[in-house]
Formats: sequence, structure tokens, C-alpha cells
Amino acid sequence: MLEARGVTVRAGTCPIIDRISLRLGRGELVGLLGPNGAGKSTLLRALAGVGTARAEGEVLLGAHRLDRLDPGERARLLAYLPQDRTIAWAVPVREVVALGRFPHRRALAPPSMADAAAVETAMAQTGIAAIATRPAHVLSGGEKARVLLARALAVEAPLLLADEPVAGLDPRHQLAVMELLRARARAGTGVLAVLQELPLAARFLDRVILMHRGQIVADGPPLEVLVPDRIAAVFGVQPLAGVHDGEAWLLPWEIHEKGAELRPE
Repeated sequence: MLEARGVTVRAGTCPIIDRISLRLGRGELVGLLGPNGAGKSTLLRALAGVGTARAEGEVLLGAHRLDRLDPGERARLLAYLPQDRTIAWAVPVREVVALGRFPHRRALAPPSMADAAAVETAMAQTGIAAIATRPAHVLSGGEKARVLLARALAVEAPLLLADEPVAGLDPRHQLAVMELLRARARAGTGVLAVLQELPLAARFLDRVILMHRGQIVADGPPLEVLVPDRIAAVFGVQPLAGVHDGEAWLLPWEIHEKGAELRPE
């Protein structure tokens, strides 16, 4: 469904991400993990076709190159949740979420029944229906994060790219968002999310794509990628790991002196 072939983004002559190739299929919940500065957000923006940096290589949505798609068609196929949680508009939450339906509406046309249903569903799924009439710009950071996630979900695109969707959320809402993303994937959406939370990655993801210094160093099931030696080398921490009720858990436990630098697989 989504495929990157040799994607490179440079800052001047220095590559921020270097010749990255990956695939995301329907029904997959995949996480981009790595330390700060690894290039995760840059890669996600390149895959979404947003941002000012010029990306080399190819990004394909199905059989079509991303940069050759009509903007409206691209917006219907791919929803993007940025890391920035700023909401500057003094408008109700429901209207912010309804912005996700713009790719489906003709110019000046009123919202359809399908638009209204998608907005209400997205607000219910993210737990913000009770604040639908509140001005969005005065909400807490965690509430804004859920409002903007609801806006992305309201697009009902077959692909969702989410940059740190659980950042700033309390533990209950972190779990709720991860369960929601997993449910969306099980319903057929391809979900690629940047995550910093190793415990959530180990428990919820189908695949982990681990980045380090602008390259992919591992790609596979969480228990195969998030092994102690690799975590120590990439993140500089030693984890504790185990299984509870058939699900893996992983907890960063102590700072670990980094070993030899990893090389891409």
C-alpha cells in the first residue's frame, strides 16, 4: 500500500535520512522507533509528502507515485498527524475535527451525512465528545493531542501516519490511543506511528522499524527487534522484559553505556 524506495532527505549536503526503503501494508500497525535525532519525524514527513525539505527517491501509494497524485486524492488516501499539537483557532472542537472531512467535500458544499457521522465517530473513539463545543485553543496539551488525532481519523483514509500520537497523554489515554490504533489496523487501515514509548511498542505493534542516525537498523516483530543488546546500543538503556497474560512487556530500567555502533541490516 505504501512503499518507500531509497528515500533520502538532506540538510545541506548532510543526509538526515539516508536511502531508506520500507513497506506498510493494509491492516498493519507499525512503529518507527529510535533515539532523538534518528530521523523518524523527517521520514514520516517525507512519506506524507509534507514539509519543505526535498526528498530524494520514491514514495508510492499503491501503484502511484506520491508526488504525482492530485492533492485531493492524496489527502483522501493518506491522513497525517504531525508532532506539533498547536491549535491557534478559537473554534469549537467539533469544527477542528471536521477539517478532516475537507478532502471528501466539494467546494462550498455543506457537510454530508457521511461527514457528520465520521466526525462523531472520531470524537467518540478519542474520548472528546464531551468537549465537542469547547474552544479548541484553550484545551490542555493532552486534550489537543486527542482532538488532532480525531481530525486525522475523521479522514477515514486507508493510511494513517501519526507522529508521536501518545506524547503528552496520561497513562490511561496512552493505552486507549494504542488500542484505538490497533483496532483501526485490524479493520484494514495501514498505520505507521512514531513512538518513544518502548513498553507500548513491545505490547501493541505488529512490526517495529528501528532507526539510528538516519538509517533503519532493524525491521521486524517487536520481540525480535527490541532485544536487550540492540536497545542498549541504540538507546543507551538496559531494559527489563517479560510476558504477562500472553503479551510482551518491556521497561527501560537503567542507563547503559553504549556499545559498538549498529550497522544497518
